[in-house]
Amino acid sequence: MSKLSFWRTISLVCIFCALEVVSSPAQTFTTLYSFSGGVDGYVPDGTLVQATDGNFYGVTGWGGAYCHDTGELGCGTIFSITPQGQLTTLHSFDNTDGASPSAGLVQAADGSFYGTTYFGGANSAGTVFNMTPGGTLTTLYSFGSVSNDGGFPQAPLVQASDGNFYGTASQGGLYGAGDAGTVFKITPDGTLTNLYNFCSPTNCANGNMPAAGLVQASDGNFYGTTSGGGNGGNYFLGGPRDNYCWGDCGTVFKITPDGELTTLYNFCSQIDCPDGEFPYAGLVQASDGNFYGTTTHGGTSANCFGIGGCGTVFKITPGGTLTTLYSFGSTDGALPEGNLVQATDGNFYGTTLMGGAGPCASGGGWLQGCGTVFEITPAGTLTTLHSFEGNDIDDCYPGGLIQATDGNFYGTTSGGEVDAGTVFRLGVGLSPFVKTSPTSGGAGTPVTITGNNLTGSTSVTFNGTAAAFTVVSDTAINTTVPSGATTGQLQVTTPSGTLTSNVNFQVM
Repeated sequence: MSKLSFWRTISLVCIFCALEVVSSPAQTFTTLYSFSGGVDGYVPDGTLVQATDGNFYGVTGWGGAYCHDTGELGCGTIFSITPQGQLTTLHSFDNTDGASPSAGLVQAADGSFYGTTYFGGANSAGTVFNMTPGGTLTTLYSFGSVSNDGGFPQAPLVQASDGNFYGTASQGGLYGAGDAGTVFKITPDGTLTNLYNFCSPTNCANGNMPAAGLVQASDGNFYGTTSGGGNGGNYFLGGPRDNYCWGDCGTVFKITPDGELTTLYNFCSQIDCPDGEFPYAGLVQASDGNFYGTTTHGGTSANCFGIGGCGTVFKITPGGTLTTLYSFGSTDGALPEGNLVQATDGNFYGTTLMGGAGPCASGGGWLQGCGTVFEITPAGTLTTLHSFEGNDIDDCYPGGLIQATDGNFYGTTSGGEVDAGTVFRLGVGLSPFVKTSPTSGGAGTPVTITGNNLTGSTSVTFNGTAAAFTVVSDTAINTTVPSGATTGQLQVTTPSGTLTSNVNFQVM
């Protein structure tokens, strides 16, 4: 198990939380659904994905219809939820088809959803699956089928420009069944190729325990993080605080589609780790071409609940130059585990697992705060938008965020009315937009546009070049990249105004 799995376990319990809510007038926070811990699931894990039908899809790590007779808390579920909060359980895992999904889903070009489970499957080492929007699930691959294919994936997949899926397994691979890990490619029909094995027969200087997913960058390569390994480790060399990583503090890496890996940065390369430790979350490539991410520990704060720093936000160039943008200090949040998202205003939004102004505490008070939602500019100015209170209304210990096409942010927490988790919405006044799938392609490439109130749309343009289109529903339009289009924003003219894509469409 990953050394950070302890903090994932912490996120499943919300103890000693007070019953008072303090809301900021600048934001609108709404709990859309509270899980019961029964057949509807227990502890939603991973980041939600907004599908072309306008609804959100996600997973719970426990709960569901199966596994209770073995004394377990359920094998987990896949669910959909409308923006108004109506939840439908689409699938309950029964261990034979996987168990404990801990990563979000990806909706592929074929309209189906693809994902991973951490446990279960034919070899009890996790699976890769696909599921139709109607809930029909197919197990594509069971890890442990061969000796070096890795196991226990806890990160989402990414569908690359070649149509295949790429991901990470947090353990196993060529160099042992322990905390090593792999990068893999899997075709839509389930043929898996091990692209890279972390560690070596002697050490893990190239990283180990990749807990986050990959991002395919504009250069066609994949970028990611390992939560451990590397050759940093300047721990407690006479500085002001203790350190937690003990020499293998994590890395940022680049890997080609063929499996050639380059380590771009080793965390804790500076004395006492002001540059951070344990990048548990993945990266996002921003509009400036750089990558942004978080570390769960480290930074310049003093001991954070006795664990050596509350975490950081960082920027790293494609060439590996890292800048620490912000160090958390407990009252503004602690232990950021979820991915950042760059919103339509150009700023980044994310969550911290703990810390903030909320009253949560555990044990003797050494774990403090119920978590936060924050905004940070590309220059590093951070604003705490919401501190979770740990009560029946807004819960505690949030996961990652997404910005939906209505402009609002949606996410999950691990507690709730019965401490089983919630789905929430946070509005900060950002305008609606449209998104495309895929986000790049040449002339003739089919593109699905997702948005709101699209019925009656009168035009679609790719950076000013008009395209033929068909309105499929109020939330979806089908189109193709027109001849002569150039890279830039996609725009849809609707009866209520013009909607612009959240990212530039890259014309290949």
